[in-house]
Amino acid sequence: MPLKRERFGVTEGGQPVEVFTLANDGGMRVRILDLGCIIATLEVPDRDGHGANVVLGLDSVDGYMRRSPHFGAIAGRFANRIANGRFAIDGVEYELETNAGPNALHGGRHGFDKAIWQAAVDGEDLVLRHLSCDGDEGYPGNLAVTVTYRLGAANDLCIDYEATTDKATVLNLTNHSYFNLAGEGSGDVLDHVVSIDADHFTPTDDTQIPTGEIRPVTETPFDFTRPTRIGKRIRLADEQLLIAHGYDHNWVLRPPGGDDVREAARAFDPKTGRVLDVLTDMPGLQFYTANGLDGRLVGSSGRAYRQSDGLCFETQLFPDAPNQPGFPSAVLRPGEHFRSRTIFQFSTDNS
Repeated sequence: MPLKRERFGVTEGGQPVEVFTLANDGGMRVRILDLGCIIATLEVPDRDGHGANVVLGLDSVDGYMRRSPHFGAIAGRFANRIANGRFAIDGVEYELETNAGPNALHGGRHGFDKAIWQAAVDGEDLVLRHLSCDGDEGYPGNLAVTVTYRLGAANDLCIDYEATTDKATVLNLTNHSYFNLAGEGSGDVLDHVVSIDADHFTPTDDTQIPTGEIRPVTETPFDFTRPTRIGKRIRLADEQLLIAHGYDHNWVLRPPGGDDVREAARAFDPKTGRVLDVLTDMPGLQFYTANGLDGRLVGSSGRAYRQSDGLCFETQLFPDAPNQPGFPSAVLRPGEHFRSRTIFQFSTDNS
């Protein structure tokens, strides 16, 4: 079905923000903003064919610019945390603004989620481009980024990432959608059943920076190798759960069988039968249970968002990778072309 383009609002500085609607014949409809490449709403049917929006979001430009905890946005230039806002490339040190205690988070206070991207419609694809200039938020290099959204007939939303730079820099891109398969504003996701294709995770210090350890999930609350209800272990007195106030950790995904995407995670809501499968070619997955929501944000449905009212599956490189020599490299150099793909695929389980 053809893409629909409308005005969503205007920034405080008078810059227009547009919303693009992608729809298919399977009952799926996605609304995406050129502000931050934000997935504002994502409607999918349940086991009875009834559609509902399954992502948390806000109803105004001002809300996304001032109050949003990255709802639905592309996080960058470096998604997740960098310790003390510092890293070095080839012996040159760089300093970033710290916006999460002593650390830098999701590209800074004015990261990619706050940028108005250049949007174009290419057939059935929505293509969004952004140039992050040398020194932006402290990062080196002029970085050209392209994010392409494509809605498939099988209720799969594909996100393709591309980037090039003219100077060595660090890069980590992810989509930060908060999913609730029972429907946005319907309450917590503690009854959602989750599986993650990972035998290890990266524990953190008390500022949520990885210690460098790759720890087995066996006999820990982080073992989602078999489908497990989120609420089963989230309240356990585990040191890592206490630090993050729930799940907010990077899982080390099992290596793919080839260069293509592989299944990384699955979420199932027994109430509605909705299933979300996450496929990616990235090595890490941050599973986050919306621990920072405290009832002070009112969502697009007019209901307040509270802790665990959503879950995030952030496909990524590892947190603090620029400072962790044992982690996969996050350095992008001139002449290299970064490419990555993540797919959010929706279905139903009638059991």
